[in-house]
Amino acid sequence: MITYYEPITYTVQPEDEGMLLKTILQRRLGVSRKLMSKLKLTEQGIQLNGERVYISVKVRRGDLVELRMEKETSTDILPENIPFDILYEDEHLLVVNKQAGIIVHPTHGHYTGTLANGVVHYWAQKGEQVRFRPVHRLDQETSGVLCIAKNPYIHQHISEQMIAGTVDKYYTAVVFGHPVPSKGVVDEPIDRDPNEPHRRIVTTDGYAARTLYQVETAYEWASKVRIKLESGRTHQIRVHMKHLGCPLIGDSFYGQASPDWTAASTERLALAHTWIERQALHASELVIVHPITGHSVRFTAPLPEDIQRLDQKLKTTMNRNNEEI
Repeated sequence: MITYYEPITYTVQPEDEGMLLKTILQRRLGVSRKLMSKLKLTEQGIQLNGERVYISVKVRRGDLVELRMEKETSTDILPENIPFDILYEDEHLLVVNKQAGIIVHPTHGHYTGTLANGVVHYWAQKGEQVRFRPVHRLDQETSGVLCIAKNPYIHQHISEQMIAGTVDKYYTAVVFGHPVPSKGVVDEPIDRDPNEPHRRIVTTDGYAARTLYQVETAYEWASKVRIKLESGRTHQIRVHMKHLGCPLIGDSFYGQASPDWTAASTERLALAHTWIERQALHASELVIVHPITGHSVRFTAPLPEDIQRLDQKLKTTMNRNNEEI
């Protein structure tokens, strides 16, 4: 038996009088061509006043347009009882505070132990029939806010916001050194390193990438930085901060000292890397427009314990050095 999610509805307004249903779906509900094609093949996918109709019909004021999407499950993801921190949930969205060290979605060689395995188990325990649809990704060692759509309509709309650049994504990073200036923009293209495909580098032949940053706390030889992404390239923050000469503390991939650094700076960086077991990067805030309510919503995730400990370690070191002086 086919079951459906709660319908997405729209009441035809006076200014919509005489429009084609197809136009209403595109302009008022923002249904993509791909989703519309899928709904047309679904028995109850597109309805007008409770009846299945062709999208070429004209609508009248007061008509009720309904989208009904079949419920799906992630049959390819094994449910596992993996605890995770929920920041927000409704019938359309699940927003979590991803812990560091966990992969978002199963990949080759990592079929279990992922966030997806835990979420699928959680929904099964609640009796919800939902497919796992992350709207964006976070690196395995990056913690923080992650948004998961509960149906294809929601996924489409938030993905479009991401592409349009209307989603605000803020991060907190702890970097070695002090970015100059203390507030600025890194507008440098990024692409794969031809000598090491898994690594990204700043290169003139790369894809456009913009990172806004502002130093929040300046320690003696490190900084806590608030970062806003205006693009979403792989490893963008880590690559751009390294480009500034301020690699993320704890970053085993991009956190190496530059050849022209002094011995003292190289030693300090090596010491700082022992104070945290992953790159000090946390997705602290996400601001989107909720596709159903049309309201802007902000989700925040507090700094995890390991970055708080790093913060205290850097403050203690700075204070101790000042006392010695």
